[in-house]
Formats: sequence, structure tokens, C-alpha cells
Amino acid sequence: MQIEFHGAAREVTGSCHIVRVGAKSILLDCGLFQGRRDESRLKNLRLPLPVEKIDAIILSHAHIDHAGRLPFLVNRGFRNTIWTTAATRDLCAVMLADSAHIQEQDAAFLARKGRAHAEPLYTMRDAIRTQEHMIGTPYHKWFDVADGIRAQFTDAGHILGSASVILEAREGDTMRRLVFSGDIGRVGLPIIRDPEPPTGGADVILCESTYGDRDHASVEGAREQLGRIVRDTVARGGRVIIPSFAVGRTQELLYDLHMLHNAGKIPTIPIIVDSPLAINATTVFEMHPEVYDRSEELVTTTPDLFAFPLVRFTRDVNESKALNNEQGPMIIIAASGMVESGRILHHLQTGASDPRNTVLIVGFQAEHTLGRRIVERQPTIKVFGDMVPLTAQVEVLSGYSAHGDRSDLRHWLDAVRDGGAASGRRAPAVHLVHGERAAQDTFVAALQTAGYAVDAPEPGALRPL
Repeated sequence: MQIEFHGAAREVTGSCHIVRVGAKSILLDCGLFQGRRDESRLKNLRLPLPVEKIDAIILSHAHIDHAGRLPFLVNRGFRNTIWTTAATRDLCAVMLADSAHIQEQDAAFLARKGRAHAEPLYTMRDAIRTQEHMIGTPYHKWFDVADGIRAQFTDAGHILGSASVILEAREGDTMRRLVFSGDIGRVGLPIIRDPEPPTGGADVILCESTYGDRDHASVEGAREQLGRIVRDTVARGGRVIIPSFAVGRTQELLYDLHMLHNAGKIPTIPIIVDSPLAINATTVFEMHPEVYDRSEELVTTTPDLFAFPLVRFTRDVNESKALNNEQGPMIIIAASGMVESGRILHHLQTGASDPRNTVLIVGFQAEHTLGRRIVERQPTIKVFGDMVPLTAQVEVLSGYSAHGDRSDLRHWLDAVRDGGAASGRRAPAVHLVHGERAAQDTFVAALQTAGYAVDAPEPGALRPL
């Protein structure tokens, strides 16, 4: 029994881990690599293993860096089951279709430029066929993955439907227990419930480490800062331009803007959600109130969390273009979250050079993405091949991260370890995934000081289960 670290090993994107038990091979996630175009494409084209040898896939959540290569596997002949939660299955229906659309658009663009190998990674048809293989499973219910292997989900508190995975595997007389964190959320995020560490301990833990080297500002503090940034930008007569992940972050922002407006802490200005994917994802949110946090004020008092009077959804591309001709302050929320594609690029092309505006970053920006270059406040940014001066204000709100910080990660790990100790299980081996090298090295050192047996495996590394 062993684990191979195929993706999100010493980096953030491309989450994919192979669990081998006897002759069976199970994938934990199969996400898209993101970053430099050519480098990412080569990584995405490399299958984790031949599709005929993949017996099943367990998917932690719908973000593209965790689910985005599933249609590629289907394109290459995968026909087995993808286990996930019901909300993740429904989010994947819109997110993978959007990803396929981007793949097709990128391929067409490269073909026009005369680039070789301009075939899309997968098509819309592959994304639709992927849905046929997904089975939505409730939290806390065991399901049989393959002979001798069973699993169940607990709420990871990261986005709607996100899950940590408990996997139990038997080979002969040996039983082993693996816990895969998926992406761990934060306590107090709006709409969704807090993370729920799996009980019963583990022999091996795969734990994300995106923010293993820092702590975030508080969730409540982020809301207050958001209000301040909106007020300051409006006072300058500018726009707040927010690159936002369509799933999770957009809905959290709408929730907090709703709260701020109700409290009279932001002026009455248009709030534009300029993303068909975000609009579709918001519909999926509305389909799954069973996973909302019932302790949240608006959840229990307001029938419509997201479509309050200031909000306007622009699905049509002509509506999006028309925003450039509108006058006065507004808030524009548009995908993609790492500023690699989507309508946010058009808004930056016209708005990044206006010092009255604010570009507000509310999520993690991976290396080599346009979002990272904005966070670094580079004097010019490349948008659609043009060099655009970045003279707008740049604000970064870490309090909006859906990833737990080092304190959240440590709390989650301690809970899993201590739950095992209480039942007589030995201390687990911990392998850090989904983190950049600096963050992982810092977190490894801190966990070793706390007595953990921990490492951060390189891509292709093997570890015993």
C-alpha cells in the first residue's frame, strides 16, 4: 500500500494523489495545473497513470485546481466512478463546462496564431460526459470505493460541498487509515459551515499547506476593510474592480456587501457580477441550503442572500462591454480569481491605468499568474498582449481567503491526531501538499518542533500507506 504524489506537490495547483492498494489505484482529486501557459499545458497533458488503471476517483471539491482535469481523463477513456458530495457534483456541472469553454477558446486563439498542438485539452462534450460518472454522497456516510477500500466525507468548510476524505484500506490482514484534508476552510466564513476535522485519527494524513507560513486577518476584519475600500474608492469617483473566484468568493463578497449595505456602511452604488460562471454557481448555492451555516444572521433572516437591490448580474457579453460606457462609481466582481482568463481581463485593460480605481485582490494568487503580478504591484501588466500601466490602487484582503491559515491548519491537524490518540492509534505520518515551497518549509519546521513526523513530498515521490 502506497501513495504517489502526482500534483500539488511542492506547488499549489494540479491537486492529484494516487493511492495504491494491491492491484487497485484510486485518485484523490485530478486538478488542472495553472501558471505559465506552456509549462502548465505539458503538465496537464501528462496523465497521472493510464486511465484503464484508475479504478475510481474521490474528489474533494469543485475548484478547477482539484477537479479541472476530470474531463481530460474522460476524453482519454475513463469510465469508472467519481465519488464526491452532491453540491460538488452540481458545481462541477457549471465549472467544468466553463473550463471546457476556456480550453476551446484558448485552442482557437493559438490556432489563429499558428501555434502547433493547438487542440483543446478537452471539450464541452467531455465536460458533460464527466457528470455521468459522478455520484453525490452525503457527509458521514461510508461508501465502497473498490474491493477492500471504503471512504467517507466530512465538511472541509472551504467552499460549498467541499470535503475532507477518510479512506480505509485493507490488504490481507493489514488495515490502514488515510485522511486527506482537501482544502481546509476557516472558522467563521459566511454561508458555509466551519471545518469539521475527521474523527478517529489516521495512520497517514495528507494536509494542504497553502498558508502554512502566515496567519490571516479576521473574517470580521475583512468585512470592515471591504467597507472602507468601497467608501474610499467612491470618494475618488472610481470603481472597485475585484477579480474573484466564481465559486465561493463571489458569494461571500455578495453576502458581506449585503451586510454592509444593510448597516449603512457602504453607499448605494451598483454592484455588478460580471461572470456567467459566477451567476450559474450562485444558482447552485441556492439549490443547496442544506449545507449553509444556520448560525449566520442573513442565512436565517433573509430569503435571498445574493440578489439584493444593488446587485446586477450581467450574463450577456454586450451587457459586459456596456459597463465601460457607464458613468460613476460601481463595484465589478468578475472571474477569473487568478486573473488568467475571463471578463476581469477586459475590466483591467480599461481600468487598471485609472488612479481613481481600486483593484481589490481577495484570494490566493499562484506564482506566474497575472494576479500575482498585480499583488506584487508591478508598474505595468500584460493584458491581451498590451502593456497596461498599473496606476490604480491595489488592495489585498487576506481575510477573504477560503483557505485556513497556519493556526487553522494546526488546529485541524491537532484535532485529527488527538482523536486518534484517544482511541489508542499511534501518531500519524503527515505529508504536506498544495503549498509553495517557502510556506511548506516553514510549516514543516513548526510541525516538527511540535512533535509531528512530517515532510513535503516532491512530485513523483512515493510514501507508504
